[in-house]
Amino acid sequence: MDKALWISWYDLPAEGREEYLAWAHETYIPKLLQRPGVLWSAHYASAKLPTTHRIRHTTDPAVPGATEYMLIVGAESSHVFSKDARSFAARQPSSWEASLSAKDRRMLSARRGERLSILTEEARVDGPEAAQRGGRALGPCIQLGSYNAESCELEEELLAWYADWRFPAMARLPGCIGMRKMVSVVGWAKHAVLYEFVSVEARAEGVAKVPQLYPEMEAWTNRFIPHLVHSAGSPNVARRIWPE
Repeated sequence: MDKALWISWYDLPAEGREEYLAWAHETYIPKLLQRPGVLWSAHYASAKLPTTHRIRHTTDPAVPGATEYMLIVGAESSHVFSKDARSFAARQPSSWEASLSAKDRRMLSARRGERLSILTEEARVDGPEAAQRGGRALGPCIQLGSYNAESCELEEELLAWYADWRFPAMARLPGCIGMRKMVSVVGWAKHAVLYEFVSVEARAEGVAKVPQLYPEMEAWTNRFIPHLVHSAGSPNVARRIWPE
């Protein structure tokens, strides 16, 4: 089971973008897939949809704000993404970093505003379209929210909201492949929620139907959403660009 996700949000300059994407898809991702414990990878480009006015985003300048691309890697556990302890103790590159070529390093340096999270799974549910996932990688469209809550009391409320309402709603929602609730091992946001859809258009149609499935959920949602602080662009809606 792919119990852990490594996610990198980043932007790219217009110049050299096509070269970077070719390198990422033909060289870098295949290299990532060779690491022990890595199960799959998927690369997404933002659908550039506006976020709802109810969402509050962090203004902390220490939190990077990239939103254009998301590179996601699934693994058996968060330990798969650990750099070895000896490299930290000696303040030296890890064995993975040492294996990168000069071109790899040049391409990685092209990323702007990069933010990294390593997440471990709390719970998941399949949607009606689970069979359309196609292999281990995530679906053609994702919505990825990442945020912190203002208090522990609110986190208890969120746990109940996801367990009793949101998960059952997604299990019935047309166009939904599945949903995962994650918590952070590394990264600014403690919480993350990942939805998979068969397309950006199916997501839009499905989201509009959620209030019909659980009308009482909307009032509760409207009450606690202002007390969550999201990362830039969250929830990020994106189209998969690799694998095609």
